Amino acid sequence: MKYEGDIIRPPSEAGSLLLQITVGCSHNQCTFCRAYKKKRFRIKEFEEIEEDIREAAEYPYPDKVFLCDGDALIVPQKKLVRILESIRKYLKGVERVGVYANAKSILKKTPDELAQLRELGLGIVYFGLETGSDELLIQIHKGADSRKMVAAGRRIKEAGIALSVTVLLGIGGTEKSIDHARETAKVLSEIDPDYVGALTVMVIPGTPLYEQYAAGTYRRPEPYDLIRELGCMIAGSNFTKCLFTSNHASNYLAVRARLPQDKERVLAAIDGVLRSGGRGMLRPDYLRRL
Repeated sequence: MKYEGDIIRPPSEAGSLLLQITVGCSHNQCTFCRAYKKKRFRIKEFEEIEEDIREAAEYPYPDKVFLCDGDALIVPQKKLVRILESIRKYLKGVERVGVYANAKSILKKTPDELAQLRELGLGIVYFGLETGSDELLIQIHKGADSRKMVAAGRRIKEAGIALSVTVLLGIGGTEKSIDHARETAKVLSEIDPDYVGALTVMVIPGTPLYEQYAAGTYRRPEPYDLIRELGCMIAGSNFTKCLFTSNHASNYLAVRARLPQDKERVLAAIDGVLRSGGRGMLRPDYLRRL
């Protein structure tokens, strides 16, 4: 397998075969992210991708494949179809293919094109919402407003593909913490995803967000304010059937809840943590990592 640069995948794809079909991220402008800053975006040639697929077929491989890098759904439909057909041809036991996507790459696909990808094995899309606040979406350079975010998320759902949405605790800073949580809850409710993963923003040197932090124009909420933000987001969200987690290593408090049935339980647990007032119930900083 030929990989270029660091390879990033969702935590839930830890056991998947990682197939790099793009290098970098076609958007690559988010103020909080430096994951792909050293990579110039390109789509690999099909022959190179198929060579990796055929190599993988020579060894034991898992039943899931994840297509890297940052938003591999941006690959033109004809080429993406060829890739999925090649996976189906050579990797007979693969049951699900996953991919990162953003609003632009999703909305470039028609409903019929997404249905075709689903038929060829695309089973889950990981979608970075980050926030439902239009003001913050502009500030962090996500490249889409909340309406486009909802439209993109709904398009994946309507295609019958599982949707996992990522949100960022703390991205609104101290001033917009609760507004961020409330607006994000509204957008999540409209999208109604299958999964939500809440991460805590990490202020990373070399990013515009770090420059704002160093200049004092961005102040990250304190740990208990981040947990309050999490509780507000869960309280304001209404889902049909969703697994909501905050068990990523960046978070101070791990939550795993099936909503709506676990809503009262998890909110009571969060309230108990907030009432405790001590850091003993929180993940220590030295264990928090991206």
